[in-house]
Amino acid sequence: MVAGILTAAVAAAVLAASGGATGEGADCVRAEGRFAPSRAHSPALTYDRNLVPPGARIQVTQRHEKGGTRVTLRVRGVEPGFAFGAHVHQKPCGVDPAAAGGHYQHHPDPEQPSENPAYVNPDNEVWLDFTAQRDGSGQASAVHSWGFRPGAASSVVLHREQGGAGDRVACFTVPFEPRAGS
Repeated sequence: MVAGILTAAVAAAVLAASGGATGEGADCVRAEGRFAPSRAHSPALTYDRNLVPPGARIQVTQRHEKGGTRVTLRVRGVEPGFAFGAHVHQKPCGVDPAAAGGHYQHHPDPEQPSENPAYVNPDNEVWLDFTAQRDGSGQASAVHSWGFRPGAASSVVLHREQGGAGDRVACFTVPFEPRAGS
């Protein structure tokens, strides 16, 4: 194993030990969590308890498929009818919503923070925007022909607005795996 890079099985075991992830083989990572207040030590943190109450659930699955990489997001217990933005971010979650860094970009914008539409778009980033159903559930999926660079994608952030940005209302640390050849 290359130093600093966890295999899917090891990353899944690490989060499973903390109540968070299960491995489904070398081509799949699945992480699950319950949101806790941002002051808690948890892989799933809520920064806005009205939109994402403590105890709301999240599941993120990453699958390497023949045509690329699929990331799927599922939530339960969030504010019904709310239109959330959601993106894969560069760093793990932290008490400070900014801890997750910027959006993961397949082709990184040399200017940070990134605001250039040539880089901030659903073809270059993983956008998982969704509107919560009446029961507080929601889901989204994105497929790209590319995979994540090693160590460059570490969380999914729920935003107050759909599209490229908006306040961060919740964050979930995920052990994303690079795709061979990425």
